[in-house]
Amino acid sequence: MTDRDATDASARAERQVARVRDSAAERFGLARDFYFSSAALRPYGNAELSFTHWSRSRGVLAPESVDAPGGSPWWRAVNERLLRDKAEARLLTDGVPGTPSARSVEFWLDFIRTPSPGLWYRAHNASIVAGYLRHEELAAAEQKVERFMMNVALLRVLFTHAMLIRPRLALGPLAPLGPRLADPRGRGVRMFLDLGRSFPAVYPLTVSVEEAILDEHALARMLDYGLIAPRLSALYAFSAQSLEEPRLPSLLDQGVPAYAWPRADRAIWYLGNTGPHLRIIARATGVRLRWESRPPGRR
Repeated sequence: MTDRDATDASARAERQVARVRDSAAERFGLARDFYFSSAALRPYGNAELSFTHWSRSRGVLAPESVDAPGGSPWWRAVNERLLRDKAEARLLTDGVPGTPSARSVEFWLDFIRTPSPGLWYRAHNASIVAGYLRHEELAAAEQKVERFMMNVALLRVLFTHAMLIRPRLALGPLAPLGPRLADPRGRGVRMFLDLGRSFPAVYPLTVSVEEAILDEHALARMLDYGLIAPRLSALYAFSAQSLEEPRLPSLLDQGVPAYAWPRADRAIWYLGNTGPHLRIIARATGVRLRWESRPPGRR
């Protein structure tokens, strides 16, 4: 590596992330500093910082240690991708030499230059999806219930983006509500992105995936099964185009989430697809439930 390479924006961003790698608190601080670097960016940190705080409290961002159980290699890796992309874009904006190392960094540059809800979602989701695709091998080593949560986290953040940009795809006749509910500067978006309302805030989880699904709050299940599930194929296709990532639809298996998820286990996704309130919200938003109400073999 030449002296110039060692001081360009990409290399400096890598070093910034490396310095906080072994501290969940410092990871949160780096994420917070990005948004608090200007008054224009500050309101956009609401949803991301809330999720990062929840991840930190779960323990998934804790470093590996010989003296105590560490966090999740996968959650740490995806978090690092997000931190690194933002750090590089910030450095480039500040005049540090270099060219964007990834399309997701270019999206963050666009957002920094002209902050808007749509540009924030595009940049944020591009970094998250890049982390998912890059680290699927790490995901496969996690418990089944953790991999279920990974899929839920992904489909929700993609859905929230669609609520803002393609509200009719996301909400049908209720489309006028989409941009207001999905604005990352508001508090309403936490209802969609806060997994703390759906799953226990511990790591590793000590419940089975079946128990985690059946213990979900009714509102969370309505969101996942009544609103999002009937739209997954169209949602992932929209996101693939918006994020310029053609591999994204491969994370579905015939309309069922399939990130680090074998086809033999796909029936588990049907388990929470019960209750009249799911049919009501589906019909109110112009779709019908498509999944079976119970997994085969439980009938």
